[in-house]
Amino acid sequence: MNQILRIFSSYWWLLSLFFLAITTVASLYPADSLPTVPGTDKTHHLIAYAAVAFPVALARPACWLSYIVGIVAYSGAIELIQPYVNRYGDWYDLGANSLGVLTGILLAHVLRWLVFRSSENAH
Repeated sequence: MNQILRIFSSYWWLLSLFFLAITTVASLYPADSLPTVPGTDKTHHLIAYAAVAFPVALARPACWLSYIVGIVAYSGAIELIQPYVNRYGDWYDLGANSLGVLTGILLAHVLRWLVFRSSENAH
């Protein structure tokens, strides 16, 4: 598990940008209808933004508040842009995005706690 933290510490910015790029393209790609995939639209928003927030929160836990504000503001901007690309902006999507960011940060803190706890028990 410490190896995972080392990878995230080195490549957190690249992973977060990768997930943000995928989320942005998926959110702004003009579509006549949404593709059929398992789960609900809100679940997809939550997972996407948890994936964006997780690497940065894992590698830089002291700055989580800045990440929440920045990523949520970005997701809000996407919701405002969507009507201009044949998509629907939805404030409930912004809520799911925000919950996803919080989920990603919470999961990162839990993982860091587990790694810290297991390294304490190994000594």
